[in-house]
Amino acid sequence: MPSARSFRRTNPTTLVLSCLLLVGLCFIILSASDHNASSKRLRLTAKDAAANILSPPSLPFRRPKKQPKGEQPPPPVVHYHMNNVTTSNDPIQNRETVLILTPLSRFYPQYFENLLSLTYPHELISVGFIIPKDAVGNQATRELQEQIAKTQSGTEKKRFASITILRQDFDPPLQTQAEAERHRLEKQKIRRAAMAKARNSLLFTTLGPTTSWVLWLDSDIIETPPTLIQDLAMHDKPIIVPNCFQRFFDREKNAWDVRPYDYNSWIDSETAQELASAMQPDDILLEGYSEMATYRSLMAFMYDDDRNDVHKEVPLDGVGGTALLVKADVHRDGAMFPPFAFYHLIETEGFAKMASRLGWQSWGLPNYFVSCAGMTIIGRRNLTAAQVYHYNE
Repeated sequence: MPSARSFRRTNPTTLVLSCLLLVGLCFIILSASDHNASSKRLRLTAKDAAANILSPPSLPFRRPKKQPKGEQPPPPVVHYHMNNVTTSNDPIQNRETVLILTPLSRFYPQYFENLLSLTYPHELISVGFIIPKDAVGNQATRELQEQIAKTQSGTEKKRFASITILRQDFDPPLQTQAEAERHRLEKQKIRRAAMAKARNSLLFTTLGPTTSWVLWLDSDIIETPPTLIQDLAMHDKPIIVPNCFQRFFDREKNAWDVRPYDYNSWIDSETAQELASAMQPDDILLEGYSEMATYRSLMAFMYDDDRNDVHKEVPLDGVGGTALLVKADVHRDGAMFPPFAFYHLIETEGFAKMASRLGWQSWGLPNYFVSCAGMTIIGRRNLTAAQVYHYNE
């Protein structure tokens, strides 16, 4: 028996098999290690992933390193943990990203100046524009690109994480964007349906998995508090809108003044509901027209004369889109801007209704003002709202 045990220990076949088994175990261990390392390399951070064409446009872009001819790096496998995307009343402390979206038909330099003056960290802000494909849009695109080139090549503090420009894939419904023409009652349905389509195209193209907030800001909003984003976010509401006013010269008073501008933020009324009940399915209700008196409570007229409490909140049934902060989860839940009659509402007002049906309440700040550009007549001179503000100072 002892000789037999010694024989088994020294048998060459046994030694060879043992060596092969040891080599096999080493190969498996090394392969697993390489696989884990490869997986870690492919699990790129959101910041690194933007070097690939498949990355969300709302992330910072990093130019990829040059590859040898004929070789292309594989598309990254990126893991996004959506539970880590927060929307809180202290967005700067929590490093929450903001996507500012602007439908733009005419470029206002004051809009971009105001954008640059926002004190929210610009590395946390992505910006998106959508521009109509007409002659005016072509000019606006050129002017916008010139401004973007200056901004993104300037100091890092002023640069934004990313900027996206889209051109509409449909023709504008109106031949002119003159204020008198675009606010005519008979033009509203086709005009606002086109605006809703533009907003949806911009939203669905740019909303990324790391976006916490979406700030809708019209291209003619040229004056806001620098802390606009923080001020709105601190209320921690799913949808919140400030009061939009327009500066003008009052000839009767012979003085500069402001007037309500956005009538789309309101609390519904029984009269409006009765009007809607008698309408055809495709008919829509509109605000600010004597031909369609709804007697809704308009936030434009809810402000206090002293405006001491700028954080006063009111629940709303409809919202305007001049300056509108939305938690990204509201859009992810499916709330969009209907380009059709949705409960007899359309575009931003229809968005508030759709969000409400999904369980999200809209809110307004009647004492918190932002200002839009407009034409004010003094004698024969036409002045923009920015010039009006300058003269008022």
